[in-house]
Amino acid sequence: MVLFADLNEHDFGLIHAPIDDLEFKGGASLYDEGDAARGIFTLRTGMVKLVRVTADGRKRIVRVLRPGDVVGLEALATQRYNSEAVALTEVSVCRIPLDVINRLGGSSLRMHHRLMQKWNFALKDADDWLADLNFGTATQRVAALVRKMRNPLDGLTCTLFTREDMGAMLNLKLETVSREISKLAHEGIIEPANKASRIYFIRKPDLLLDR
Repeated sequence: MVLFADLNEHDFGLIHAPIDDLEFKGGASLYDEGDAARGIFTLRTGMVKLVRVTADGRKRIVRVLRPGDVVGLEALATQRYNSEAVALTEVSVCRIPLDVINRLGGSSLRMHHRLMQKWNFALKDADDWLADLNFGTATQRVAALVRKMRNPLDGLTCTLFTREDMGAMLNLKLETVSREISKLAHEGIIEPANKASRIYFIRKPDLLLDR
């Protein structure tokens, strides 16, 4: 699904280093910003946020990654991680050593092509994240986040985060985010699945698009 789907038996024969299956609880850090890279991570389940510290010391969430995404892909070029990667939920990942990726990328056209696809997708996703979530009114930003976090399988549910995380994503104050989420719920556009969950049902998707 992620990187190795198109490889054949010969390609797999080039892998001599172990590929680790790892699990992280929500809130755990996969790596810190600026760390020397040991490998890249393919995300199997859960969600990961990428966090950067601004010049004035504030933390900003720059992207959210979901199953099928590659975490730390920039390490192939820089040998370091550009952001801190933090598990938003419980996650399971495969950690692939950099030398395995470099070896396969240099010897397998299939692997090289898949890497370029993932790189292009990551760049586009970063551009879309910036364009969709950092401009417009508070109402527009919160609605855009709800749309972006919809379940791709049905489009009728979405998973949101703590108000602090949402504020860091949208560059909004916690109180503003809470007010906008409450407004969407009051208007019947979204409905919480239960009090303990951050999963919401999207009841009126057409009205969500109009925000």
